Amino acid sequence: MKAFLGTGLLGSNFVKAMLKRGETVQVWNRTASKAQALEATGAKPFDLVADAVKGATIIHLTLKDDATVNEVLESASSGFSPGAILIDHTTTSAEGAIERTNYWKEKGFTYLHAPVFMGPPNALESTGNMLVSGDQELIAQVTPELEKMTGKLINLGPETGKAAGIKLIGNLFLISLTAGLSDVLALAKGLGIDSADVASLFSNWNPGAGVPARFDKIRAGDFSKPSWELNMARKDAGLMIEAAKVNGVNLTVLPAVAAQMDKYINEGHGSDDWSIIAKDNL
Repeated sequence: MKAFLGTGLLGSNFVKAMLKRGETVQVWNRTASKAQALEATGAKPFDLVADAVKGATIIHLTLKDDATVNEVLESASSGFSPGAILIDHTTTSAEGAIERTNYWKEKGFTYLHAPVFMGPPNALESTGNMLVSGDQELIAQVTPELEKMTGKLINLGPETGKAAGIKLIGNLFLISLTAGLSDVLALAKGLGIDSADVASLFSNWNPGAGVPARFDKIRAGDFSKPSWELNMARKDAGLMIEAAKVNGVNLTVLPAVAAQMDKYINEGHGSDDWSIIAKDNL
């Protein structure tokens, strides 16, 4: 028997998938109605978190942040069964994941951080990606449990907290991508170009396909053989910024990128590949 703490959009769909597999799941949520709503699908809701974990050998969590995870686990701990395994899918800091791993080990319980690149539909369909790192014997033990929940379980090795760090890096990319798309929509609006035309562009030309190669080029650190000179990229950025200004729309990301371009141009790198703007972070 298992327990699931945190039954928001992601957690509730994890629970529904578990129930479809015939598993017995006890659930708790700070907003009790969200846990109670799962009773109709076969879950056993509890008002008190310590009651929800009683008898559970595995306890899953999808909560808000480090502070919430710490608070909920402390409140639940009086109900922990001996040897219970705590599997936390919350996006947290790496430091928090390390501290909790050590803290609960000292108290005789096993904590594993397993953040996900999964939305609610993925949780229901057991698709997407789940990350783990840390004690490899423990990970081998719980792999059959975790593989049932996700399309791909990615083991990042023995370093505790690494999964948390990689999850933050992945989310940073998603946030940056969305902010960039916001700028794209703003410029399209200013130029009177329908967003459907932009969508058509991306359906024919997929810039995302070039991300691995571009990332490898940046990591190599050789910017002396440009495919797009920094001076030319900055010229184009200037055209975009000016077009947005003339048409009364605001760009969020591009002005900061242009400032970084100017820095490297002033340092004499105008003829280098434009990706040199990432050099300081290598």
